[in-house]
Amino acid sequence: MKKAIALFAGVTGLIIALAVPSLAAEGKEVTIKGEGKCAKCSLKETDSCQNVIQTKEGGKTVTYYLAKNDLSKEFHSNICKEAKKVTAKGTVKEVDGKKELTVSKIDLDK
Repeated sequence: MKKAIALFAGVTGLIIALAVPSLAAEGKEVTIKGEGKCAKCSLKETDSCQNVIQTKEGGKTVTYYLAKNDLSKEFHSNICKEAKKVTAKGTVKEVDGKKELTVSKIDLDK
C-alpha cells in the first residue's frame, strides 16, 4: 500500500512539474518567425480570412493563429493571396487546442 501511495505521489508531482512551465510561458511576450499565410485562402482551414504564421519547431510545423485585433486586420492584405516571411511579437495562449498569437508587432521580413 505504501508503494502505491508513493508511486501515485511521484506521478502526481511529475505531472505538476511538467504543467507549471507551460502555464508560466503562457502570457509572456514571444517572437515568432515564419511564413505568414491566410487560413482561408492558403490553408483552406477556415470559412473567413484569418492570419496565421507557420514555423518549424522541433522538426514539426507549428501553426499560430493570429487573434483578430486592429494590427492583425491591417496586416492581412500583405499575406492574404500569397505566403510571405514575417516576424511577429506577441503573447501566445492555447484556444480550443490551437496556438493563438495576439500580436503587438508584425512585419514582413526583408
